Amino acid sequence: MAATRVSELHRAAFVTGASTGLGRAFAEMLLAEGVRVWGTSRETARLAGTAAAHPGSFFPVALDLRDANAAVAAFRTAEESAGGFDLVVNNAGYGAFGGFAAADFAVWRDQLEVMLVHTAALAHAALPGMLVRGHGALVNISSLAAEFPLPFQPAYNMAKAGLSALSESLMVETRGTGVIVLDVRPGDYRTDFEGAVARLPGAEAPGARRAWAAFGKMMRSGPPPDHAAAALRRALLRHRSATVRTGRFFQAVAGPLLARLAPLALSRRIQTRYFGLD
Repeated sequence: MAATRVSELHRAAFVTGASTGLGRAFAEMLLAEGVRVWGTSRETARLAGTAAAHPGSFFPVALDLRDANAAVAAFRTAEESAGGFDLVVNNAGYGAFGGFAAADFAVWRDQLEVMLVHTAALAHAALPGMLVRGHGALVNISSLAAEFPLPFQPAYNMAKAGLSALSESLMVETRGTGVIVLDVRPGDYRTDFEGAVARLPGAEAPGARRAWAAFGKMMRSGPPPDHAAAALRRALLRHRSATVRTGRFFQAVAGPLLARLAPLALSRRIQTRYFGLD
C-alpha cells in the first residue's frame, strides 16, 4: 500500500535555511506530516517561533554555509542526536544581483562556494548513513534558473545548474540502493528572497534596472511557499528519484516544454524581451 503520510517513509529530517521562505514552508509541511525536523539558520533565534509551536518535534540548528567544515560538523552533531537522518533537504542559499564584469569576482566565487561546493559537502556527509541503512531521500533545492538563467545573477545560475547536475549524477549512483534523490526546481514564489538579494556594482545600469523590475514583479506575483511544499510532499510520497519543477504553470510546465521543442535562439529572444533587454 502506498504511503499517505511522509512520516510513514521518513522519521527524521534535516532542512537547511528553515527560518524563512521555502525552507520554512518545507519544515512546516514535514512537521504537519509527523516528521521530526532539525531546521537550520545562521541565527537560531529566527527559528524560535517554529520551535515553540512544535515542542519535541522541531530542533533548531545553528549552521552557516560560508564555513563548510563547521556546517558539516553541525550536521554530524544533529545527525547523532537524531539517531540518523533519512531525509535531508538542502535548501539554504542567497541571491546576488549585479554585472558579472562590474562586480569583484570574489563575490561570485564566494556565492558558488556557498551554494554549490558547500551544499555538495552536506550531501556528501548525508549520503553514507542513508546508503548503509538502505533507505533515505536527499533533496536538493535547485531552481528553474538552472534551465532559464536570470540576467545579472550569474553565480546563482551556475550554482543551481551545478546542483541539478549533482542530483542527476547521484540519481544514477543510488539506483537500486533504496535511497532516492530529488532535484527540486522552484520557479518564482512569494517569499522574502527579493528583499534579501545583495545588490552589487552594475545593478544600477539601465538594463539591470529593467531586469530587476521584471524579477521583482515575478516574485511578487508567484504562488505562496506552501505550493512548493505541497509539490515536495507529493514527490516524497512517490518515493522515486525525480526532477520536480514547481511554480506557476508557464514557468514549471509550459516554459520547459517550449524550451525542449523550440530552437535555443528563440528561447533566448523570449527571455531577453521578458526582462526588457532587447
